[in-house]
Amino acid sequence: MTTPAPARLHLRAPALTGRGWLNTGGEALDLASLRGRVVVLDFWTFCCVNCLHVLDELRPLEEKYASSLVILGVHSPKFEHEADPDALAAAVERYAVHHPVLDDPELTTWQAYAARAWPTLVVIDPEGYIVASMSGEGHAHGLDVLVGELLEEHRAKGTLRVGDSPYVPPPPAASALRFPGKLAALSDGSVLVTDTAHHEVVHLERDLVTERARWGGAATFNEPQGLLVLPPDVAARTGVDVLVADAVGHRVRGISLATGEVVTVAGTGRQLRERSGGGAALAQDLSTPWDLAWWDGRVVIAMAGTHQLWWLELGDTPDDGRVGVLAGTSAEGIRDGAGEQAWFAQPSGLAVSADGETLWVADSETSALRAVRRADGASDTADAGVTVETAVGTGLFDFGHRDGAADQALLQHPLGVTVLPDGSVAVSDTYNGAVRRYDPATREVSTLATDLAEPSDALVDTTGGGAPALIVVESAAHTLTRIPLPEKATRVDGAAHRTQRPATEIAPGAVTLEVTFVPPTGQKLDDRWGDPTQLTVSATPEALLREGAGKERGLTRRLVLDPAVGDGVLHVSVQAAACDGDPETGEVPEHAACHLYQQDWGLPVVLTPGATDVLALHLRGA
Repeated sequence: MTTPAPARLHLRAPALTGRGWLNTGGEALDLASLRGRVVVLDFWTFCCVNCLHVLDELRPLEEKYASSLVILGVHSPKFEHEADPDALAAAVERYAVHHPVLDDPELTTWQAYAARAWPTLVVIDPEGYIVASMSGEGHAHGLDVLVGELLEEHRAKGTLRVGDSPYVPPPPAASALRFPGKLAALSDGSVLVTDTAHHEVVHLERDLVTERARWGGAATFNEPQGLLVLPPDVAARTGVDVLVADAVGHRVRGISLATGEVVTVAGTGRQLRERSGGGAALAQDLSTPWDLAWWDGRVVIAMAGTHQLWWLELGDTPDDGRVGVLAGTSAEGIRDGAGEQAWFAQPSGLAVSADGETLWVADSETSALRAVRRADGASDTADAGVTVETAVGTGLFDFGHRDGAADQALLQHPLGVTVLPDGSVAVSDTYNGAVRRYDPATREVSTLATDLAEPSDALVDTTGGGAPALIVVESAAHTLTRIPLPEKATRVDGAAHRTQRPATEIAPGAVTLEVTFVPPTGQKLDDRWGDPTQLTVSATPEALLREGAGKERGLTRRLVLDPAVGDGVLHVSVQAAACDGDPETGEVPEHAACHLYQQDWGLPVVLTPGATDVLALHLRGA
């Protein structure tokens, strides 16, 4: 059913090596200076929505154990842009990281700790030994229990030391907007923009500077992103003019422009932890909604946190709303086809073609532009479903700035997509600092603008009376910029890149996949109705995996890798359900609270004769 819990190993934690430290006032940290305290290493990269979830999970622990727990971020980048020290410093501010962060651009510390996934958490005891490793998110409760146990153990041994945090906040920065996210145009030519780091929505005049109104604050929004101006008839019916994707608040909220009232139309404020088919909008948990679009009489939500697209039907009142899944299984990657079988990876931008036939999606983690259309030529999506196609992009690990034929072109973590007057699509190619153009007629990609500071969204501005322009959100420059649409786009033939994470050498032929999962103290696997664990395995290319693909119960699987196919990527998704046990008997009561642990890995593998034939992954291991 699960890999037995190993005895605690006496493994000394490796040194922390990188380019430098952030949030320490310029001081370098080492584990020796932190001896006597529990240390949690958080291996993250700032493109990763699951890593951002973990940052939120760690905040209560930082506060609860302030004098005896030290959390250290280890930023090991996936994309080339994330290795830029200025971009990392901006991300640390953007996401309110209030602990020291090691800049690990060469993945030196990542490799020393054998990390295989973003995010990964490693727990080090007060004597400097590794005691646990955990992949993915959702480990807050288990961490809390483990830290409490370690403090009790080392207090009794006399090896616990308390002290001040090594965190030193950087000097405060101020600007009218702080890391703006998305924008929308109103009929009078004014503009709405999400002022993400200020947790507000701002109404700007046409000059893009003068403010007409602000709504929100930390008590109302939590890092808002996408905006949607509702059709007039829907606004009149619902009393809501604008919808807001409240990303970290895990809600969709509505604003009445006349009264300034803000209401919730979907979401509970809790992050969605289990796969769901939807239901009543106000009773349904959501996970990091990043953008919104109006398509086929419904709202479409880019649900970045679960790698899916959802739909939202608005009733006359918020209580009448319904939500459900439009496309995506929640597996992370590129897979085209029927919506219920498709894969996305952090969909972050949405736009609808002028004829209403196509929903364009900026799929950020695969550096891809995707197209969603009605299935089977149906007149709507409600009953017939949708199909998904990839216009630009190849997978989780390939990126760059290269124009030309769409099947050869490369993007780098795009966050926004905009339909242009000629029917082509502008892509806010965020980590390339560019706005790119995809022409569906010729299937060619070109470049409209460069040297932008993390562009995250754009809209077409035709209010000036002249040639159309683009209003671009330069998120890292904290501003909106109006740029002319060039008559002729340029062509960039830049280098192709692959994520620099080292591939795993593994033997060709038969391989044993083992996933370690040790429930936290007080929980046990709930086997009352059968095995509560499940593995889903696939490969890119598909032919790499000769045997072992598919979904089955259990945490071990025999795989057969075809050496004739060569190297590729193994996609492994795991789920494990553990429930709170009775403190006296350890048995699971009938109405016990249960917890779902899950993680997706995309593992580059190199088939090497003589290499190990065991692939060991840790969902939660001692």
